[in-house]
Amino acid sequence: MSIYVGNLSYQVTEDAINTVFGEYGTVRRVQIPTDRETGRVRGFAFVEMASDSEEQAAIDALDGAEWMGRDLKVNKAKPREERPSSGGWGGDNRGRRNDRRY
Repeated sequence: MSIYVGNLSYQVTEDAINTVFGEYGTVRRVQIPTDRETGRVRGFAFVEMASDSEEQAAIDALDGAEWMGRDLKVNKAKPREERPSSGGWGGDNRGRRNDRRY
């Protein structure tokens, strides 16, 4: 299982997250998604810790806490949902979002 960390500063680093979450146990992995086009941090991350009890301790302590000028949102991450592989808009829109002819 992993932890979702939301409302992060755009200046956050993996080392900074490791330091903060390391106070509650062993951090196994940190993933900070970035925008494909700009390379900028998207404002959230996923943290995996060594045990469920360490994850819960981090969630209890950090959810709602202020860090780097932002109020964190910290909870158990939801399982990743499968996305349809339709290549964009999906269906038969062919890129025409609001082009409806009657």
